Amino acid sequence: MLPKIVDSTTSSFPNVLPDVSSITGPAIDLYEDGYNDPVYQAKARILNRAIQDIGMGRYQWYLFVVTGFGWFADSVWPLLSGLILAPVVNEFHFNGPLLSLASNIGLLVGAVFWGLGCDIWGRRWSFNVTLFMAGIFGLASGGAPSFVALASLIAMVGVGVGGNLPVDSAVFLDFVPGSHQYLLTILSIWWCLGQLLSSLIAWPLIANYSCASASDCTKSNNMGWRYLLIILGGITLSLWAVRFFTFTLLESPRFLAGIGRDADAIEVIHKLAKFNGKTSLITLEELEAPERAISGGRPSSVERHKILSKSSKYDTGHIKALFATPKMAWSTSLLIAIWGIIGLASTLYNNFLPYLLSSRGAVFGDGSLYITYRNQVILSVIGVPAALLAGWAVELPYVGRKGTLAIASGLTGAFLFTTTTARTSNQLLGWNCGYVFFSNIMYGVLYAISPEIFPAKDRGTGNGLTSTASRVFGVLAPVIALYSNLATAVPVYIAGALVIFAGSLALLLPYEPRGKVSI
Repeated sequence: MLPKIVDSTTSSFPNVLPDVSSITGPAIDLYEDGYNDPVYQAKARILNRAIQDIGMGRYQWYLFVVTGFGWFADSVWPLLSGLILAPVVNEFHFNGPLLSLASNIGLLVGAVFWGLGCDIWGRRWSFNVTLFMAGIFGLASGGAPSFVALASLIAMVGVGVGGNLPVDSAVFLDFVPGSHQYLLTILSIWWCLGQLLSSLIAWPLIANYSCASASDCTKSNNMGWRYLLIILGGITLSLWAVRFFTFTLLESPRFLAGIGRDADAIEVIHKLAKFNGKTSLITLEELEAPERAISGGRPSSVERHKILSKSSKYDTGHIKALFATPKMAWSTSLLIAIWGIIGLASTLYNNFLPYLLSSRGAVFGDGSLYITYRNQVILSVIGVPAALLAGWAVELPYVGRKGTLAIASGLTGAFLFTTTTARTSNQLLGWNCGYVFFSNIMYGVLYAISPEIFPAKDRGTGNGLTSTASRVFGVLAPVIALYSNLATAVPVYIAGALVIFAGSLALLLPYEPRGKVSI
């Protein structure tokens, strides 16, 4: 049955919202108690109903793969500054945290530019360019002749990578039926696979083709980190080629409806249905009915504009929309705070994890590069089942996204504390396995709950704001490390306390996406 639209001449506007009671799976949207733009909300409900009727098909499963490439890149490249830190410092003789600082500055710029930008010029440009940038500059960084060149290239990689998650999560959620939104959490399995692959490649290369120490360390006997960058740059570029040449991304129908291009939104829905071997009966008249109802049958007052045209300018409207009501303002502020706090804690700890394992291992008598990167592979494997568990947990009654995020954050912080009790390298590895397992659940939920809460027409901006908060504190973390003693347990206690605090904030979020459809 198609969405029911009451004739505008005989009803008040609230009655034009479509009847969604017969949707299979989630039956109500996240803003059931009201939204500041009722016309857009009505259109979003109509489009959600059409996508739910089409169901989870070939297009969405292909999208699960190609958007997963963004999670993959977001895992591989920020992690690399830690994986290559020891051999690069030996060759170029610089203060280690500076490489992480360069990477995080690039990630910050990318989060702002691509996240906010995809609400202006649409998802397709951002979706295709971000991965290409990461691959090209990643390849080039393998030939860096100096630290300055390497840091500059890694920063440019970050500009591309920084836009992957804000854009790709918006893209996936724009097309997945409400009954399958939990798959956004499971997409983090690509993040875990990126960790695993980069660690597997780094293990033999860094262990066998690196200088033993900073003395007499030249390019010729320290090629391992260069091989690693070239290989991962090539893999990233290959993933972009698969995404660009074998898959045609449709523009978000809710984004199109939000900028007044209703006819184009309807066309996208019909293309989606055709790709999935289905037929959609949604019509332009149905999608335009809410505007006709509120305007008394007059032409729409919504400005229609072309993507990447003179009217594709950015203003503060997208940001203001996320703070339009007290409830939305509280929600957006909490999400920004959670992302920022976790970004500070996790970046400070994670970015120097290989260094920490190596330095602590050296005290225990087994700090070789081989042992260090073997442990990194073990930690990466742990993340794969964590992603699957997260996808199951977010659908549990009375737990949902907020409960899973709070529990996982609390356990992540607890395992951070326990690492300070390790007296052997294997004990340290064991505690880190617990930390990595629950932190992957935490990140999987965090990457999903934010885009689920933000409305599609402002989702890129919302994702950009939260990612920016994480990247800003990610920039601060290596600055703190420059003036801190990482051999002490103090940074670990601080990181653990911050993660637990962020988890408690998640319980205060006014929206719970479980069982509801994003608009």
